[in-house]
Amino acid sequence: MDRVSRTLRAADMSRHASAFAARTTARARLPLDFSAASLRIVDRVVDGLRRGAGDPLDVTPILQELGAYVGEVLVRQARARWVDFDDVTSELFGQPVGVRTCDGRAWNPLGKVVNRFEAGPDESAYGLFLQVPRRPKDLPPAPGTADGRRLTAA
Repeated sequence: MDRVSRTLRAADMSRHASAFAARTTARARLPLDFSAASLRIVDRVVDGLRRGAGDPLDVTPILQELGAYVGEVLVRQARARWVDFDDVTSELFGQPVGVRTCDGRAWNPLGKVVNRFEAGPDESAYGLFLQVPRRPKDLPPAPGTADGRRLTAA
């Protein structure tokens, strides 16, 4: 599956995720409320896509939307921020965007969803959330982490 879509940009991801959650909640009545618990729903949806998929390229758009949702949960709950990956990081992760946490590490929520689709339950959006460090709301970002280069291939 071609995992890189160059049309995705960090500046657009929160809007994409919010629109997807609103549309999906209204249409499918899935409680996508940007909580950590809702990531278990994402894992189940990906499992259903995996069982019913013919051509993996047919589900790429929905996997991207689910990945955007996972990333936005990290932004809202772990106080991460969306970032455009440089060419090296994009090649490593197979995605053009991801999130960066307060400790400077880059995380790959879109790739995590693709991995769940390709590999099954050993990969988990909820498990990713449990790995990501969270910054207390009253603590500013650590100095020097805005352009941190540590990568996490999750």
